[in-house]
Parts: sequence; structure tokens; C-alpha cells
Amino acid sequence: MSIDAPTRYGVPQQHDWNAMSDDAFRARVREQVQSTYPGSLRYAPHRLRWSVLAPWYRHMASIGWIAPSWPTHCGGMGLSPSKLLIFLEEHERWGVARYQDHGVLLIGPLLMRFGTEAQRRRFLPGILSCDAIWCQGYSEPGAGSDLASLRTRAVRDGDAWVIDGQKTWTTLAHDATHIFVLARTDPQARKQDGITFFLVDIATPGIRVRPIRDIAGHEEFCEVFFDGVRVPADSVLGDVNGGWSIAKSLLGYERVALGSPKLCEYGLKMLEHVARLAGLEDDPSFRDAFATLHLDVIHLADAYAAFADLLVRGEPIGPDVSLLKVWSTETFQRIADLIVQCAGACAALRGDTELGGEVADVVGAWYKARPATIYGGSNEIQRNIIARQVLGLPG
Repeated sequence: MSIDAPTRYGVPQQHDWNAMSDDAFRARVREQVQSTYPGSLRYAPHRLRWSVLAPWYRHMASIGWIAPSWPTHCGGMGLSPSKLLIFLEEHERWGVARYQDHGVLLIGPLLMRFGTEAQRRRFLPGILSCDAIWCQGYSEPGAGSDLASLRTRAVRDGDAWVIDGQKTWTTLAHDATHIFVLARTDPQARKQDGITFFLVDIATPGIRVRPIRDIAGHEEFCEVFFDGVRVPADSVLGDVNGGWSIAKSLLGYERVALGSPKLCEYGLKMLEHVARLAGLEDDPSFRDAFATLHLDVIHLADAYAAFADLLVRGEPIGPDVSLLKVWSTETFQRIADLIVQCAGACAALRGDTELGGEVADVVGAWYKARPATIYGGSNEIQRNIIARQVLGLPG
């Protein structure tokens, strides 16, 4: 059944996906993913670069499958929470690698809620076509979990703003075409009140990106330097000095994304694989530990579905979303730790190593799991949010 409502920014949907049965929708997604996603890229042990993933994701964009949770009139698939979970489950089941999807997960929803119509027309089509790849300019060397202490500044100069400062731990900034930046625009105001949210083309003169090599030998993160970067006045999203409220809204969207069961489900598949190679898949102690972790992931998926429902309905995300980030990342750490235990001495070797007559990257998940409780706001901060804003405990 075709959708009659016109789409304003992207490819019109050819079906009302939510009208399909779950089984029919799952079969459709499975067929599309299995027939088009390159087998050589399945279950990548680390984040892949955009140059590797671009052909497949551009294909998905061409059929309107790049923004599953966006409403159809904005170019998305308009999936209900149950259909969204099926969509994600089938991608995870086939080992589809995540790309630099900040535009779909973060900026798109913010533009729909806070942007002007001119900004939506300027930025949403590029996100939907994968011509615009976004990264996040939040953390700084002295402002990570305490983000409101940021020192990057923007000063008004005629019809432009001039940005100076530095961001760090910026995921895949060297693949991005755009960056969203928090900068201080009123140094005299209370630190949360003097911050503005900017939408910036990363090719703007004065921006320099420098990759950071991590302990696993990959360059997933970057430093981004701003030296007299001039951006148009209409690059401000929302109100001048009103960026903190937008930043908190974005963190809500981000924590839903970080709380997705996808990473844990990937970890469980890797755990089963390593346990089989190590000859432990039928060991009672292993089966007991695996069952406990599997139940945690199933319950995580249920909680994730509830927050995804809020996003689909366009309702604000409350502070209780912090539980998703804590739950997901700490479960993934326990999964990664068990992978290492199962691998035995092979866990001392980085990269692909032989185990049980096959080759596996047994410490890849462990490397992924170490920073997971820190990025997106450390889990200590998340617990403080839950204690104060959800449970009402004294500060």
C-alpha cells in the first residue's frame, strides 16, 4: 500500500510498514539486508570508515531506509517501536556495521523540534541522502562529563559568529562533512545559560581535524580545533544562549541510541562464537553465565522499546533515559569480560588470532567496552541524574 502524504525532504515510502504484520516486515527487512549488505563487512571488530560503508548506506538512502524512526513526511520510514526493533534486530543479526549516523539519530530530531523551516530544508535532505555526515562537537580537554564548563567561545561579528576553541574525542570527525558545536557566547552568564548550539560545515576555514590513535591501534576519535572560524548567524539552532536546553535534549536522544540493545546483541553473538571455539559452549558454568547476560539483554530491549516509542510519538525524553545508557554499557562490559575469560591465553593477543582452528578477534569487544561507560556522559553522572532527577534523592 502506497503512502499518499507527500514527503518534504526525502524519498517517499512505498509502503505503510506499520500496516504489515511483524513477520512480513521482518522477512522484507531480512531479504533487503541479506541481499545487499557486503558479506565481507559483516560483524566488523571495530568501527569502519565511511569510505568503506558509503556504497551500502547510500543504497539504503536511495530506497528511503536511512531514517527508520523519522516520520514519513520528513523522509523517514515512520516505524512504530515494534517495527523499529525488528529493523534493528535484523541489521544486528546480519552483522551490519554502524556508520557515522549522528545526523539521523541526533541532528535530524533536533532540527524537527527546534530548527527553522529554512534550516530543515537546508540540512535534512543531505542527512537523508548521506551527502552530509555529522559529528559531535561537545567534549573538550577540560569539559567532558562536566560539559557546562566548556571553554570554546563564539563572538558575534556583524552577520557572523567567530568560533575559537577545541573539541576532543570527536568520533570519526575525519569522515564528517558537518559538526554541531556547543560554544560559550556569554562568558558572564551562569555557565549553563551562556552556551549556544551551532551547525557548522567542517570545511569552513579555520577548522583542523587531528585523529587520535587508541589503545587498539584504531583512529576512531579525533581532536577538532577552531581558529577564528566564521559561521553565518543562521547557523545557530534555537536561541542564542539557549543551547544548553537543546544540548540536554540531544543527550536524551543520544542516550536512547547508546542504550540500544544492538551492541549487547553483537557481544552475545561474539561470546557464543568464542565459547564454541574454546570448547565451552556446553559447560554448565558458561551456560549459566550466558543465560544471565542474555536475560539482561532481553530486558534492555524491552526498556529501549519504551523510550523508542516516545521518540516516534515526538514526546520529550525524560531523565530516566539515563538508565538505558548504564544498563547497556555495563551489560556489554560483562559480556566482553566473559569473552576474554573464555578465550584464555589468546586474550593476550591483539587483533585476529587462532582459536579452536579458526581466526577470531577475541579482544575486540573488550576494547569497545572500556570507553563505553565514559562517553555520552559517564555512568557515574548517569547515576547522579537518576538519583536526583528521578528518585528525588538529596544532592
